Amino acid sequence: MTSHPSAVTRFAPSPTGRLHVGNIRAALGNWLWARKHGGRFLLRLDDTDTERSEERFVDAIRADLDWLGLVPDAEVRQSERFALYERRFDELVEGGRIYPCYESTQELELKRKVQLGRGLPPVYDRAALALSDADRARLEGEGVRPHWRFRLDHDAAIGWDDLIRGPQSFDPATMSDPVVRRANGSWLYMLPSAIDDIDMGVTLVLRGEDHVSNTALQLQMFDAMGATPPSFAHEALLTGAEGKLSKRLGSVGVDTFREAGIEPEAVRALLARIGTSDPVEPIRDAGQLAETLNFARFGRAPARFEEAELTQLNARIVHQLPFDVVAARLPDGMDAAGWDAIRPNLSTVAEAADWWTVVEGPVMADIAAEDREFLVAAATEAAAIDWAGDPWHALTGALKAATGRKGRALFLPLRRALTGRDHGPDMAQLLPLIGRERTIERLTA
Repeated sequence: MTSHPSAVTRFAPSPTGRLHVGNIRAALGNWLWARKHGGRFLLRLDDTDTERSEERFVDAIRADLDWLGLVPDAEVRQSERFALYERRFDELVEGGRIYPCYESTQELELKRKVQLGRGLPPVYDRAALALSDADRARLEGEGVRPHWRFRLDHDAAIGWDDLIRGPQSFDPATMSDPVVRRANGSWLYMLPSAIDDIDMGVTLVLRGEDHVSNTALQLQMFDAMGATPPSFAHEALLTGAEGKLSKRLGSVGVDTFREAGIEPEAVRALLARIGTSDPVEPIRDAGQLAETLNFARFGRAPARFEEAELTQLNARIVHQLPFDVVAARLPDGMDAAGWDAIRPNLSTVAEAADWWTVVEGPVMADIAAEDREFLVAAATEAAAIDWAGDPWHALTGALKAATGRKGRALFLPLRRALTGRDHGPDMAQLLPLIGRERTIERLTA
């Protein structure tokens, strides 16, 4: 694996709710990139919204990442970094790149309506820049507390080479100076995020394409702070049956996956390849997923998340799981031989319990009248064969010779009597688990 220790990525959720599919996909991509380049993956908790951030969501985010195997190399919390933000803020105010604004929400909304009514884009008119020191003193004397905007440089287009979307260009004159701090002193997302990316040495930001315009604004913030920006990659958003990251899809997260019996390897394997030209495959090895991560193979079209595809992929992952990985989740008494026999028929590990009842019994079988004499003969042969070797083929071979039955007429009545089902695990593996006594008992029941 390529060593590139300077590679630093971050996942920056707000602890105001549970992680959903889109969050998990962003975390995975950043984790894989850091792993591919031998770098560091950081968890940054964007908890500046003190009213909505909750510690239970912090714990849930950590637990979800741990379940997915996306263990961060370090964790920071924005709520512990306010002193750093204040220093940078003061520097930008002094340099004229952040300025106070005194319009109310209602006044700003009225301005937008007027601009739209005139067929103009609803861009902030920078009226606050025309205020004199006396005007500002008067407003503040009247109890008006300012909010603060970052002043965009209109002299040159904003551009960057996006690792997924290719060359990007924005005209800053068509964009409003973004509000970076509210009148109550609390921070909005973009400035603290840029400050953190500088301070933490982040070299790549992978996130959804809904952040493209934010990136344009933040690039000027990096420049204003004299910093080299990280590389940016914006992946197409996920869609579900109900449209772009619909309300239902937006609630699908780790809890949903775990309750459905989905393995974390299946989630990783699907979300690492969805929306790319690489095939979705049941790859358990995270290192293999990381090594094949290539932004050039990411598509621009929305990526469709299908729960049915995840379910199918999960079954293929389950069929690979060795006994020691799942032993703690298996029913009492199931050993490695039992797991190997039952595993190919499972969609989830939890289904092993259902099949283990087939082994241990009791089973109820609906036997056709024409098969009952055949099963009596089968019980006799089962008592006579050598169970030390391959009892299934010994039993069916003896019955074929004794009764002349073959194919479905031979195998189906036996399977039905022994398991109560018409389909299931390979009987050559299952019969030794059922054992001699239970086999004879079921055939004569």
